[in-house]
Amino acid sequence: MYNEGILTFQAGEDLAAHRRVKIESGTVTTPPEVVYADAGEQAIGVTELAVSDGDNVAVKVNTFPGSIECVAADTFSIGATLYAAADGKVSDSSNGSAIGIAKEAATAAGDIVEFLGFGVLSTTAGTISVADAGSLITAATVEAALAEVFTHIQSAQRFIPIPLVTCMESDASNATALTGSTTPILDMANGDTDSGLILTWAASNSDAIIFQTPLPPDLDVASDLVVHFRAKMAGSTDTPTIASDAYVNEGDTKVEDVSAALSATYAEKTITIAAADIPAGAQTLTVELTPGAHTTDILYLSAIWVEYTGITLTS
Repeated sequence: MYNEGILTFQAGEDLAAHRRVKIESGTVTTPPEVVYADAGEQAIGVTELAVSDGDNVAVKVNTFPGSIECVAADTFSIGATLYAAADGKVSDSSNGSAIGIAKEAATAAGDIVEFLGFGVLSTTAGTISVADAGSLITAATVEAALAEVFTHIQSAQRFIPIPLVTCMESDASNATALTGSTTPILDMANGDTDSGLILTWAASNSDAIIFQTPLPPDLDVASDLVVHFRAKMAGSTDTPTIASDAYVNEGDTKVEDVSAALSATYAEKTITIAAADIPAGAQTLTVELTPGAHTTDILYLSAIWVEYTGITLTS
C-alpha cells in the first residue's frame, strides 16, 4: 500500500540484507525489480533480508520514519557524512551527493551501521562530489574543487612582458636602434656570437633606459611588483648592479630599488617595488633602469618582464 514504509519488490539479482537498492531500469515485472544502488547512485530504500535473484524482497523505503541500517563499505566514525558506495553499501568517501550522517561508527568494512538519512537531497558544495572525468583536479567535492580552482587563480604567476624594442633612453632618444647608434644599442649579437635581441651597453657607459607599461585591472595593490630581467657581463672584471627608479601613474614620487650584482653568466635578476609604494588605483608603471659602473666589461641585457599578484575580479 502507498502508506506502508516497508514495500515488496522483486529481486533483480541476489541481494544481501541491509543494502541500498534502486528500481532496475526497464523492469516490467509486478512488483518491480530492484538491484543494488551503486557508488554515487540514489536509492529507494534498504533491503530487510537477503534474497536470491527472482525472489520477492522487503525494502524499507527512504520515506519510512526512523533511522536506516546499512552495510558499511569501509570504516568511519560517528557523525561522518555518508555517501552511496558500490553494491548498495555506504561510505564516508565522497561520491555523488551525501545521503546521511552516521549514528554509529563502522569499525570494519562489512559492519551493519545505523545512519540518519537526509530528508532531502544534500546540495551543499561540501557534500557533493565531482566526477572529474578529465582527471584535472585532485579535490573530491565541489567545495574543495572550487577552493583548488580559485587558489590557482589567485596564486598563479602573472607577468607583463616588456619588449626590448619599446625601451627608450632617459633623454627620450631611441635606445633600440641597431648597430651604429650610440650605446646602449639593440642588436642581434651577444659579443662576437649572433643571438637573439640583446640590449648592449659599452664598457664605461651607464646611460639609463626607460619603459612604461599599463597595469592590469586584476593587479593586487596589496602585493609587491617585481621587475625581472636577464643580464650578464662580457667578462668577470665588473660586477655592477642595476638600479631602478619607478613611478606609478603620472605622479612624481620616485621609488628607488636595486638589483643583485651581475656576473659573466646570464642570470635572472629582480628588483622589487614594495606594495606600500603602489597606490590604490595604480594603472601605469614607468621604470628607469640604470646600470652601475662597469669600466672594463660590456653589459648585455636580453629580457625584461614585470611579475604581479592578481586578484579575483568580482565586477
